[in-house]
Amino acid sequence: MAHKALFLLGLSLAQLGMLSVFANPMVMPLELVANSHRRRDRELLGSARMDLHDDLLTKGYYTSRVKIGTPPHEFSLIVDTGSTVTYVPCSSCTHCGNHQDPRFSPALSSSYKPLECGSECSTGFCDGSRCKYQRQYAEKSTSSGVLGKDVIGFSNSSDLGGQRLVFGCETAETGDLYDQTADGIIGLGRGPLSIIDQLVEKNAMEDVFSLCYGGMDEGGGAMILGGFQPPKDMVFTASDPHRSPYYNLMLKGIRVGGSPLRLKPEVFDGKYGTVLDSGTTYAYFPGAAFQAFKSAVKEQVGSLKEVPGPDEKFKDICYAGAGTNVSNLSQFFPSVDFVFGDGQSVTLSPENYLFRHTKISGAYCLGVFENGDPTTLLGGIIVRNMLVTYNRGKASIGFLKTKCNDLWSRLPETNEPGHSTQPAQFLLPPAPSPSVGAGDMAGAIEVSMLLATNYTTFASLTAEFVKDVARELDLDLDQVRILNFTAAGSSIVVAWMAFPNEMDSTKQLISRLERHEVHLSEVFGVYNLTSCRVLERQNFRQMGGSRQREIAAATLIVAVCIILVCTAGGVIYWQLWRFRRNKQHSYQTIEEQTIEEQQHDNEAGVQLQHL
Repeated sequence: MAHKALFLLGLSLAQLGMLSVFANPMVMPLELVANSHRRRDRELLGSARMDLHDDLLTKGYYTSRVKIGTPPHEFSLIVDTGSTVTYVPCSSCTHCGNHQDPRFSPALSSSYKPLECGSECSTGFCDGSRCKYQRQYAEKSTSSGVLGKDVIGFSNSSDLGGQRLVFGCETAETGDLYDQTADGIIGLGRGPLSIIDQLVEKNAMEDVFSLCYGGMDEGGGAMILGGFQPPKDMVFTASDPHRSPYYNLMLKGIRVGGSPLRLKPEVFDGKYGTVLDSGTTYAYFPGAAFQAFKSAVKEQVGSLKEVPGPDEKFKDICYAGAGTNVSNLSQFFPSVDFVFGDGQSVTLSPENYLFRHTKISGAYCLGVFENGDPTTLLGGIIVRNMLVTYNRGKASIGFLKTKCNDLWSRLPETNEPGHSTQPAQFLLPPAPSPSVGAGDMAGAIEVSMLLATNYTTFASLTAEFVKDVARELDLDLDQVRILNFTAAGSSIVVAWMAFPNEMDSTKQLISRLERHEVHLSEVFGVYNLTSCRVLERQNFRQMGGSRQREIAAATLIVAVCIILVCTAGGVIYWQLWRFRRNKQHSYQTIEEQTIEEQQHDNEAGVQLQHL
């Protein structure tokens, strides 16, 4: 296989950022399954609401819990719209890593049956009578095993019920697949082995699913298998299933700060067009589009200072001086509009194209990079706090900016699967912030505390922390706001604010905090207050960037003192971060192929570079 990689698609969530220079494997496009013959008996269609875990910063992927077998056993699977096979490590695996959950044992499931070779074996790859699968990725990691059928369940709130579906029982894995924490992958792409295709083929749900990734400092999120009444503000654009084996968009232009980039629409239609992939961390534009985007952002960042990236090995484009509060980023960085072929547009906030600098407080770097090929790839960073609905039945994809970590509180209840009984309230709720008026709020509590947990854990559980504080202080979620958090050896210093409705209650809440009457989840460990004070309305309404810098400085001082005592832990964390960072920024293709597809490599010359 002498062909070279034709384009670069980015970092695969399914591969934990595993990237190295290797781009030889060639594959055929995924098979598209016609669905015109499928029944649409609406009374039979169900749906499942599932929580997402993990985050882009620390893991590079999002996972959901899936139950397999009888009795059911849970597995943590990476959600991936660019993969088709769902697989978990098998008890007979001869070379599998130490993942999050025990391996699947076919012998212990009374409902498991191996998939025999024949018409059901869509891979066409057999070993004796057993149907097998094999996936090879560009950085040389592989997953292989046997295909079987068993009962798969999706959540306790699901009305899909247990469904007998085909999945992979992994017997060997190599490379970074071996090292990942997650157990395996749930394939949401197009193809006969896709979980979505199988559920639709069984008439278990409508041909639609949705993903909602948490924000910059939050992680987590939500996934919906099946339909629901989309809110009226959701913007849909066409997604042609015959354009490529991926979920593509009709992107025709980009505006930065309201000004359109001077680009021909055709720049976004090269090769595979514009691809939306939950299995990619960042965004990758063709050369001309990237240069125009970079220049437009640079022109509008004003007084922000350009600084080197967190690792000198990479030429990241970073700016310092924007403060640590994500809600204030729009004061320093421009909004970005994606304009689609039908004239519709989606507005992105700065958190949709920036990532935090890991060494300079208040600095951020562009999460958009230059692709080596005409394909435009939009990864998970683009859809932070964005509800994305993949309506495959209508060949369209919808977008709505919303708050993903508490989506269920705004998702309408249903009395019939896939149909709303009340209007949805999906838009981001107004939340008081230190730089704007807080409406009828009487005052604010400004708190800094030391938590006996690590940075990685807290970064993936910020939404849970906010829920704990709001519950304990009897506040709404939008009355609690995390300002920043900093690693301090094996602990963490977190600064946050609460906005009670009455001044008297504000002082009472501080008293409760000081007496340790506020109980957080065990995962956060015990807390110690480092500072706690009341800000009356006239004070916090005027508090702007200078106050944020004071908070960041105070937090940094506490963190430095603790780090001096916990140097060893800090060094270990830094080395782990560098290791993960190096993997995430090699920017090489990850290609997926089956053994039977390899036989067509030289004939087809078609690359499936999924990230």
